[in-house]
Amino acid sequence: MKTNAATGSGRVIQAHQAIAEDIKALGVDTVFGLMSDDTAVFCTALDGLGIAFHGARHENNAIAMAEGYAFATGRLGVAIVGRGPATANGLHAAVAASRMGSKLLIIYGEQAQPTGEVNPTGPDYKSFNATGVLQAAGLRTFVATSGPAARTAFADAVAAAEQGTTAALLLPTNVQHTEIEAPAATPRAVPAPRKPAAPRAQAIAAAAEVLRASKRPIIVAGRGAHLAGAKEAIEALAERSGALLITTAKGKDMFRGHPFNLGILGSFSHSMARRMVDQADCAVVFGAGLNFLTMSFGASLPPVPLIQVDSSRANIGRYSHADVAVVGDAKLAAEGILAALPPGSNAEKPFRSEEVRGMLAAFDIDKDFQPANTPRTVDMHSLGAALNKLLPEQKNIVYDAGNFLGILPYLSVPGPGHFKMTSEFASIGLGFGTALGVARGRPDIPTVLVIGDGGLLMTMGELETVVREDIPLVIILMNDCAYGAELHFLRMRSLPDAKSAFPDVDFAPVAAAFGFEARTIRTLEDLQAAAPLLRSPQGPVFLDCKLNADVAAPFMSEFYAFETGKH
Repeated sequence: MKTNAATGSGRVIQAHQAIAEDIKALGVDTVFGLMSDDTAVFCTALDGLGIAFHGARHENNAIAMAEGYAFATGRLGVAIVGRGPATANGLHAAVAASRMGSKLLIIYGEQAQPTGEVNPTGPDYKSFNATGVLQAAGLRTFVATSGPAARTAFADAVAAAEQGTTAALLLPTNVQHTEIEAPAATPRAVPAPRKPAAPRAQAIAAAAEVLRASKRPIIVAGRGAHLAGAKEAIEALAERSGALLITTAKGKDMFRGHPFNLGILGSFSHSMARRMVDQADCAVVFGAGLNFLTMSFGASLPPVPLIQVDSSRANIGRYSHADVAVVGDAKLAAEGILAALPPGSNAEKPFRSEEVRGMLAAFDIDKDFQPANTPRTVDMHSLGAALNKLLPEQKNIVYDAGNFLGILPYLSVPGPGHFKMTSEFASIGLGFGTALGVARGRPDIPTVLVIGDGGLLMTMGELETVVREDIPLVIILMNDCAYGAELHFLRMRSLPDAKSAFPDVDFAPVAAAFGFEARTIRTLEDLQAAAPLLRSPQGPVFLDCKLNADVAAPFMSEFYAFETGKH
């Protein structure tokens, strides 16, 4: 550090040090990344300030780790990766993160800003139009064009990320090492949370009028309802209106334990939920996008009046019809509709009868399928039902993507904040990094990663990261020796599927070599033998669960029916 000789005031430090101090001033104590030659000095500056740097083995996983941490903590997630090939490597995760709504800042190294001087060193093999690519991919992108402008660019990127998006900050190598006069870092004010928007009275009145006329209403809650803290208000509204409760996949277990809870709507529904939803004469949707999985390609809800509540007007009617639009906060909307309905509005409503209560209480999802276990493989539904009895009640679950998502309804969590899917980019391979970040953000309870063999092989290097960074993680490998979704995609079309299938590799010894407690699970008896590892995990655990590849998730047939017009 130097003092400005001309003015005698302030400190003269390099721009990367100033930004590191600004990160510290934000209260950030944890960052994720994969250092490169153009970010190594910056990462060292962060370490010198006491900010923990957790390094991944691939840029995609580094960015996914930061997003998972932001999801788990609600704080700003920060990822640091290099330029050129590193930026390209991490593009998959950056695009996916930009669609997940977490507060995420990705800091990239960048090639030096042009100076007009002759380049004596030859071509820059890492040259890459990062600004153009990231902007084209939909990321808000900020570039530090000079040393003095670096802190301003950083502040702008942080402000964007704090609004619940993914912001990219590019730090050219020569800008990072430019000396600037920087005042002592002071804590930056975190933007105040946005005040919940109250719905218009006219919209509340219209929604209440439709709901009052309904005899068999259902209420659907998505992750937006959870984030708004609307659970109790929605339950009260359901009680007064005589509605049954159901969630989207992302709202999973929001109403767990409620006597009139139907579980998940759509592609992850059980038979009782489908039966009851088919009888509905009105649907009220809070904070849910109504995508194709929630709607089972348009088949999950009967053609009844639909009231959609969302804080963003653009989301209403975006993927499905909405007959009444209520723009505003889910909790305030539920409270408003509740107040507009007179007490006793659910009198003689059939969905709240003792008969329905008894049917729901007697229903057992663990018996909602025909087991298809073999002597050397397990049915994923049977596996899910058994795992749910062995894993701790308090846990986080992170899912990669694939046919094995058929297990999703069988594994319970404390609520939507403990459940994360990573398929916003309709891809596999993002679950591992995300689970690492969630586990680091919530080390007090176990984090369970459910991943397929295809996704694991894309990210297997992170087995070493789990042990090196001492991250508590339970990995459930759903190993069907195939790209399962593609295998069933081909089979349903009577096409050859050999290229989607792979040899039966035993991954447990590989995980054990990295330091995991690892087991191979071919039968439910094997799983019971591993029960002590699951009930109270004391370190990283890895179960290679051999699945019956002939079992297709229900949503696979929905995809096929929609594509072929047989829906």
